[in-house]
Amino acid sequence: MDSKTLMSLENNFGAHNYHPLPVVLDRGEDVFVWDCEGKKYYDFLSAYSAVNQGHCHPKIIEALVKQSSKLTLTSRAFYNSQLGPYEKYICDLFDYDKVLPMNTGVEGGETANKLARKWGYLKKLIPENKARIIFAKGNFWGRTLAAISSSDDPLSYKDFGPYMPGYDLIPYNDLNALEKELKDPNVAAFMVEPIQGEAGVVVPDDGYLEGVRKLCDKYNVLFIADEVQTGIGRTGKLLATDYENAKPDILILGKALSGGVFPVSAILANNDVMMCIKPGEHGSTFGGNPLACVVAKAALEVIVDEKLAENAMELGNYFRSEINKFIKTSSLVNLVRGKGLLNAIVINDSETSETAWNLCVEMKNNGLLAKPTHGNIIRFAPPLTINKDQLDDCIKIITDTIKNYKP
Repeated sequence: MDSKTLMSLENNFGAHNYHPLPVVLDRGEDVFVWDCEGKKYYDFLSAYSAVNQGHCHPKIIEALVKQSSKLTLTSRAFYNSQLGPYEKYICDLFDYDKVLPMNTGVEGGETANKLARKWGYLKKLIPENKARIIFAKGNFWGRTLAAISSSDDPLSYKDFGPYMPGYDLIPYNDLNALEKELKDPNVAAFMVEPIQGEAGVVVPDDGYLEGVRKLCDKYNVLFIADEVQTGIGRTGKLLATDYENAKPDILILGKALSGGVFPVSAILANNDVMMCIKPGEHGSTFGGNPLACVVAKAALEVIVDEKLAENAMELGNYFRSEINKFIKTSSLVNLVRGKGLLNAIVINDSETSETAWNLCVEMKNNGLLAKPTHGNIIRFAPPLTINKDQLDDCIKIITDTIKNYKP
């Protein structure tokens, strides 16, 4: 079928809970995707950083194919031959005692919240049903009822109430506001993104994450880092929290944990926290399935073996440097920000303007796929396998599109 027919099918038979760019993708390889008519594009979204290892990485696909013909699912009613080796590998890699495997990023967030509350009651001795979890304004960790209950974006929460109790918001990148809340002995945890991705790649001040770590230690509060989008090499380090002395008590991973090949997420914590969860208190039929385990282990090995975090660091610095040069001559863009290969440009326009959307449509026409967030921000996040020549090509597409844009 052609793209027009396929878009019509989605619009007619699918729920209208997304507003995609008008392109139908049919194939992907490394940093490229192709539409149904065979046109080739640079992927500068990477499935919201799920495809850090590039599309259909051969090592990950080989692991998937090999295991899928052997054993895919047992449930956690039984042990399976792939879970233990995967658990050891990921715990050693990120330096934690234990991992709890789940499937999607939002399940990772839900799991972290449940564990934090359990710890609060068992270890901090918070009175029953009084545990609080603090979040930063501008956060985004999914669209379950719990996730939207911590949101300050009306698009996420409006008309979906009543909301989860025990959640409170403070300004992002504000240690004074955090300390004020942490003085309450009923606070079990502070959950935060090291860089706010969906909010428009908002990078906190240097020292913020280390300050969070110190305050959580001071007031006996768990530091939960939502690294679903920022983790696994995306920001130029294995984790974004690695930029500072800011190791979280609970680490949430997802997206690139499988290289975009299979839904895999996880939370990691040390024994004093993780062992608060007992049999029957949390789980998932698919969590820790053997297929997911071999895929995730292969995906992590690709990040390490191919030094993709290092590549993200080098090329991310180069990308921002080149875009900053362009901004000096542009009347349309006033800022580029990010770390590693998680970046965004801010358009000199209001959030209700269609300029960013129209620019993304024009970039698509010119062979590069990106997507706006919050109206006037365009996020750029290519696979971490991209090389400098390819990045130069992409920078030219981006800057030429903006130069030639006519409202």
